[in-house]
Amino acid sequence: MKALLPLGMAFLLAAPLTAQAPEATIDRAVKAYARVKSARATFEQTLTNPLTGNTQVARGEYLQQSPGRLAVTFTQPKGDRIVNDGKAVWVYLPSSAPGQVIKLSPAAGAGSVDLLGTFLDAPRSKYDMAAAGTAVVGSRKTHAVTLTPRKPMQFTKAVVWIDDADATVRQFEVTDNMGLVRRVRLTSLTLNGPVNRAAFSFTPPAGVKVYDQAAMAAGQ
Repeated sequence: MKALLPLGMAFLLAAPLTAQAPEATIDRAVKAYARVKSARATFEQTLTNPLTGNTQVARGEYLQQSPGRLAVTFTQPKGDRIVNDGKAVWVYLPSSAPGQVIKLSPAAGAGSVDLLGTFLDAPRSKYDMAAAGTAVVGSRKTHAVTLTPRKPMQFTKAVVWIDDADATVRQFEVTDNMGLVRRVRLTSLTLNGPVNRAAFSFTPPAGVKVYDQAAMAAGQ
């Protein structure tokens, strides 16, 4: 599950921008996210293990369509896919787990697959917030906000970089419970454009074993 989305990033510190309260910055992002019916983005992800110093870089395309459909197709490593078809989340990562597919319920997979939704779903009730400075991500001026969960989650801290112009999330960084740090930068983003629904379908390749976590939990 570590090969997800969603991306490594190169960003430049900007000259100081107008100060914003972190809650106000997040409120703008929540409103912007609520208007998104579909999204297409390319991304770069960097996964860093602070204990070993090892870093892995992944790239790919991210598609989202309301309600509840999401597809991540990796170009590096090529062939890895994560798909939420509205009924199940399929995690197929042959680069690190060949010969198998993990099938999750949408609820079980949401926190690790749709991180943007996790950040922006009722954030005032879930996180303590703190301003984390300003930066230019790509060519976009942003304000960063640190989110610290008030209750245990799949991560201990997140930082989100919110676009000053359109309030979209342009980059995020997550520190998980194992200490791994994942930074994701959107290298392109198109909102509310046409999306091919076929992108949200997944058929396990022939010969691949499917591990249905819901069935396993039920003892089947």
